[in-house]
Amino acid sequence: MNYTGCGNSLDFDSAAVIRLVMDSLRYWVEVMHVDGFRFDLASVLGRSGQHGAFDASSSFFDAISQDPILNRAIMIAEPWDIGTYQVGNFPVDWSEWNGKFRDTMRSFGKGDAGTLADVGWRLTGSADLYGEDGRSAFNSINFITCHDGLTLNDLVSYNGKHNEKNGENNRDGSDDNRSWNCGIEGPIDDPAIIALRKQQMKNFACYLLFASGTPMILGGDEFGRSQQGNNNAYCQDNEISWFDWHAAHQNEELMEFFRKAIALTRRFPILQRRKFFLGKDLDADGVPDLTWFAPDLDAPKWQDSNARTLCYQLDTSDDGSKLGVDRLFFILNAHHESQCITLPPLHVGRAWHRAIDTSLPSDTDFTEPGHEIELDPADHYIVNPRSTVVLLAQQPDAARKAKLDTTQRD
Repeated sequence: MNYTGCGNSLDFDSAAVIRLVMDSLRYWVEVMHVDGFRFDLASVLGRSGQHGAFDASSSFFDAISQDPILNRAIMIAEPWDIGTYQVGNFPVDWSEWNGKFRDTMRSFGKGDAGTLADVGWRLTGSADLYGEDGRSAFNSINFITCHDGLTLNDLVSYNGKHNEKNGENNRDGSDDNRSWNCGIEGPIDDPAIIALRKQQMKNFACYLLFASGTPMILGGDEFGRSQQGNNNAYCQDNEISWFDWHAAHQNEELMEFFRKAIALTRRFPILQRRKFFLGKDLDADGVPDLTWFAPDLDAPKWQDSNARTLCYQLDTSDDGSKLGVDRLFFILNAHHESQCITLPPLHVGRAWHRAIDTSLPSDTDFTEPGHEIELDPADHYIVNPRSTVVLLAQQPDAARKAKLDTTQRD
């Protein structure tokens, strides 16, 4: 049976096939010392029976879980094949490429209606997919782009695929790309559109890197690699799919943003949290580990199809106290208009400071650690259209400066 679209599939109902695959995997772990495996079109691994239906307790999955060597290896599924989509349905010891994260955040980022409720699940590790069977947020492999489909640059530069050079009259490749060209299809010299595309790529970087789960970046996205709108370029061994390292040096602005965003996740361990948030005050400081907000500080209108702005607060008092930061506040505005965001009140001796605003020029969109800009006025923030903002709650600038001066004198 051709469940992969690439030819006949292995029959995992066969004991001989399972022995072959298990011996191969054990060789790679024991002899080659790999940490684990990512399985392409992995739903095939669970197909069994006369009709080839997917079964999370299939013989192969059981063999993996009982093997003393392989049950300690990392197992990551691309949880679909050409006939079945099984996101959230793999065994408890497997992680999955989360196609729902990709689709939801792409739709939200370009301003589609009715995405807010799903965005809440995706940003927090997709507990609706992985929470009920004992898995954790880290089992969700979050991604915006991968080797199949549009690159990040093309995601914000094309409304449709452009696979003409593949020789199949543009019939190959997915038609469901959820992309937006920011106004004009393909390469353009218009400074305003170029700036918006870079802003959108920075937004997607924030969605990916600051969400709960395991982030996966497509190589080249960090410097805006393009495949000229081709979303099925594997079939060409030429400039369409090659890495242009010269282009990497021409887009230091985007690369630097990715570097700083990754550094922020390392600065605050809560952004690397492996477990799901509970929405509860876990350290008796009066602040839940996660709190959602609408722009006016009310609860989000999750089912409002016109809502395109979402805010949330993370309590960092457990992991950020040594850094002097006890809360992070995120503003995701996918609306084409500015929004006035009312900020949560802080304890005495704390003030909101801006760390990131993707709508600002490259030299000010991401402030250096310790040099975040105190907000004035302190109770609200005007977030620009199609932008992402990250605020930190820490001592006011005057108090921090006085403390620094005292430390230097001592």
